[in-house]
Amino acid sequence: MSDPSVSALVAEETATVDRVQGGGSLWSNAWRTLRRRPEVIVAALVALFFVVVAAFPRLFTSQDPQRCDISNSGIRPQWFSGPHPFGTDIAGCDLLASVVYGARPSLLLAFIVVGLSVLIGVTLGTLSGYYLGWVDTAISRAVEVFLVIPLLLAALLLLSLFRTVDTGSSVLGSILQPALVLTAFGWMGYTRYVRANVLETKNLDYVVAAKVLGASDLRIMVRHVLPNAIGTVTALIPTAIAGVISTEAVLAFLGIGVRPPAVSWGILISNGSERFTGDSQYLLLFPLGCLVLTVLALVVLGDGLRDALDPKLR
Repeated sequence: MSDPSVSALVAEETATVDRVQGGGSLWSNAWRTLRRRPEVIVAALVALFFVVVAAFPRLFTSQDPQRCDISNSGIRPQWFSGPHPFGTDIAGCDLLASVVYGARPSLLLAFIVVGLSVLIGVTLGTLSGYYLGWVDTAISRAVEVFLVIPLLLAALLLLSLFRTVDTGSSVLGSILQPALVLTAFGWMGYTRYVRANVLETKNLDYVVAAKVLGASDLRIMVRHVLPNAIGTVTALIPTAIAGVISTEAVLAFLGIGVRPPAVSWGILISNGSERFTGDSQYLLLFPLGCLVLTVLALVVLGDGLRDALDPKLR
């Protein structure tokens, strides 16, 4: 039979975890902290704006970025006085449409990479910290191997080797290869953070009590151990998304990022930089401004989440 005192301890600690998971003390305190910081609110609104731009581009332009009229080549920004507010490029493509539709591949790539990296990192980190032994050894050695390989070098090599592989002309097809490469080298940090938190949590009284009551390893990890790592990982996500957006721009600048005919901010920046010394600086400044604003907003949001979710920093 189960010891009533042990059962009471597990019930009490489980209720505490439930409050943390379901918007209790941790998340309530975090929300109260965040809403008192205007810079975080502004950053969240800026990030949300660009997410809406990526999801619903037709709300912001009626032009098709793939329909280019050479007779409209090199039109300078007309703002609100003409059909091309941001002007056109050398091929006569509307720059506003290109910037608006370029948000989708850039942000979609970042969300996919970070989402898959978090899933892999949380799973491996939990297994590594909970079981230790040969499981921990194998996962830790894998982390070390991937950490010593420079991301840019690996991306240059792999994306160059498989450049001729056809992945389709859809948005997902155009970002498939960089998404796989960036995910392969993006999960290690989450694994280490989660492993450290699991090592700290798994010997707490309520976890030991759950083991005594016969709870399965899966239930203990999901119900009792893993929620303690969610705050740390959540705080890393906005900054990680910003990092992937910046990396995509670098890869596009090198010609191995998002594939045409898709248009991304990185591709627009690469094309615009070639004509920056002429009279077409706007071709670089508009997509670069959108990228910088998005990255800056995500970094500020990530710093705010880290401060709000870490009790030591409150």
